[in-house]
Amino acid sequence: MSVLAISTDKLSPKLLELFASQVPGVEFRLWPDVGDPHKIEYALAWKPPPGELAKLPKLKAILSFAAGVDHLASDPQLPKHIPVVRAVSEASRLTMSGFCVAQVLRYQHRLNLYEQFQRQNLWKQLPPRDMTETRVGVLGMGVLGADLAMRLQALGFAVNGWSRSKRAFDGVTMFHGADGLLPCMAASNVVVCLLPLTDETRGILNAQAFAAMPKDGYVINVARGGHVVAADLVAAIDSGHLEGATLDVFEPEPLPPESPLWRHPKIVVTPHTSGRMTNQRVALNLIEMLREVLSGKKLANVVDWDKGY
Repeated sequence: MSVLAISTDKLSPKLLELFASQVPGVEFRLWPDVGDPHKIEYALAWKPPPGELAKLPKLKAILSFAAGVDHLASDPQLPKHIPVVRAVSEASRLTMSGFCVAQVLRYQHRLNLYEQFQRQNLWKQLPPRDMTETRVGVLGMGVLGADLAMRLQALGFAVNGWSRSKRAFDGVTMFHGADGLLPCMAASNVVVCLLPLTDETRGILNAQAFAAMPKDGYVINVARGGHVVAADLVAAIDSGHLEGATLDVFEPEPLPPESPLWRHPKIVVTPHTSGRMTNQRVALNLIEMLREVLSGKKLANVVDWDKGY
């Protein structure tokens, strides 16, 4: 049996050495060195070249390097009868939630305004926002969204949640479905997007959604760039309705140098780093996932292609 690590991004051969040392008795191969495709039973994938996974006739499961799977869904030849496992671990939850909490606290303590004041040589003191009156809306209440909601609650924030279908979480005011989106936006001073990118969620953060938010609201997108209509966001900020935004993901990526988002004084741009972990940690997560698969355990975090995530 062989396991193939496959990506259009360059993967280090040291990755295979680590896999081999941690999962003995399994042959690991690094694409494009596939060898006999009939021996490949598992693929560790990140942005694989379109059509390559379909060439593996004995494939039993695909393990995604990341929690998002749009990098796989974009392959028109992806064998969708093969289970795809999303990389969701304690480490990834901590990393993503930590980034989002930092941005929410930045807004709550008005650090975004103090950064503007500093550029103006302006000494102006403001009280922090009342934490209990700063409602944070989390769009996408999956594993990552639920973890973020829990951590925000522990800090004293009131939390709203929005999901595709009806769900319940202790202490979280929940909204769901198309009819629940705008009410969730209207009830949230800060909105954090953690949604998967599907046909239904593309462009979900648009002029109508921003207009529904309270004045001086703030948007944080750490999901995918396709969720935000960038021109609508800039317009909502420039009009004075929204106070600003933190954007970690974009369409396209890397963000082109000519994009006005780089230079907007009220928008924080980070280079898709909110969930980024060290290569060692990513590899260890994949090893843990692979061990569970090989042990015959029931697969967790398997993609439901009918839902798109």
